Amino acid sequence: MNKDKKLVPGLPSGFEDRWGNKILLKKKLLEIIEKNFVKFGAEALETPSFEISENIGSFLSEDQENPMSDVFTFKDGEKNITLRYDLSSPLARFVAQNNQELPSIYKRYAIQNVFRNEKPGNGRFREFTQADFDIIGNTDPAQANAELCDLISTTLLNCGLKKAQFTINVSNRKIVQGLINDLNITEDKQLKVIRAIDKLDKPGFGIRGVEDLLRKERKDSSGAVTKGANLNDEQVIKILNFLKIKDLKQLKNNLNNSLSKEGIKELEDFFEIIEMGPYKELVKTNFTIVRGLDYYDGFIIETNLNYKVTNVKGKEVDIGSICSGGAYAKLISRFKGVDIPGTGISFGVDRILFAMMQLDQIKIDQQKPVMVCVMDKKYLRKYYEILNILRENNINSEIFLDSKKNLGKQLTQANKRRLPVAIICGENEFKDNTITVKNLLGEKGDNSKTIPKENLINEIKKII
Repeated sequence: MNKDKKLVPGLPSGFEDRWGNKILLKKKLLEIIEKNFVKFGAEALETPSFEISENIGSFLSEDQENPMSDVFTFKDGEKNITLRYDLSSPLARFVAQNNQELPSIYKRYAIQNVFRNEKPGNGRFREFTQADFDIIGNTDPAQANAELCDLISTTLLNCGLKKAQFTINVSNRKIVQGLINDLNITEDKQLKVIRAIDKLDKPGFGIRGVEDLLRKERKDSSGAVTKGANLNDEQVIKILNFLKIKDLKQLKNNLNNSLSKEGIKELEDFFEIIEMGPYKELVKTNFTIVRGLDYYDGFIIETNLNYKVTNVKGKEVDIGSICSGGAYAKLISRFKGVDIPGTGISFGVDRILFAMMQLDQIKIDQQKPVMVCVMDKKYLRKYYEILNILRENNINSEIFLDSKKNLGKQLTQANKRRLPVAIICGENEFKDNTITVKNLLGEKGDNSKTIPKENLINEIKKII
């Protein structure tokens, strides 16, 4: 290596350092989310970052010719291993591997980072944190899916969002699949059709963008071309007409396929249950959501914000769904050969964080430390005695680590860090067995108070 060459500090595209208020808010969000997961009866599960590639599957990629293009895959001896791109595929492998030891209805939550080798953007990263809640086993689907929507509602409200600021959109994948079957769309085109429909509400798409993807190809503003499903005119027109339907009753009158009717009935059963809880007004039908991951085969959920989110340049951006998921029956049967139904949701923690940073609706309790100043090195042992007393009483505290700096520079550093209190003790204090406490966050002026040493803890607690 050339000794004269200096490294340029920086990160790969799609990755981010988090510090200061951002990391504090993220920790608070994670604490709220996990607490609610436990309240709803789930047990924690942690799986490794890597899975065997053939086990994790290739559900993410839109490029059928290169199915692992959207993930990070590495050679590991004779096998390939892949960084997990979601928490559902590892869950399926875990359940198949440990099925005999798990309860017949298994509720699990997992909060871990996932990795996607895709184009990053506003609120979209190539490494990000997901918080998942899944219910595995033979349940009443309506009850299980209503449980998920109640969980989303309480979690986001506890995180600091207001009811008017988000909507839980629901549909059923069987409705669209039935339509596709009726239109005799060949199997090799079906996933392209589903993913085209799923892009309806994405920026730059709309009905015209979806139509282009249903036909031969779509060219975006940059000139990039995406191959379409190459459907005929009748197929395209019937799908576009379907996308205009907003009401469950109207949908019921327009679709006759038995699979579509099954999906509609499942939605009706779901709404019967959701009305028994306190959050029914937050849940709406949206038949255009189909979820791009093709292991979903029934009930589906996407939760969207109802307020504008801007990037660092102040430009309005679409960060997509902040919590999504749905039902799946075939994910585990890839291992077991037996269908074990499951349904689950995933909170995009970093997307929620990106959006919440723009609101002043959640208070961050940052307990910064008390600073023990060092005025004379010969009293260092006594300063450490004070430090030990503070820490033994669960007060965040630290001692200034450079005894060569004068008191003014120590206080300047404490003020710069917005520390609440400075402990100042010199020869007089030690002789009189007193301590001087300086309130650094009070009004301007002399905020120092000299107190008996035994009153230290009570005095500090008054300030912090």
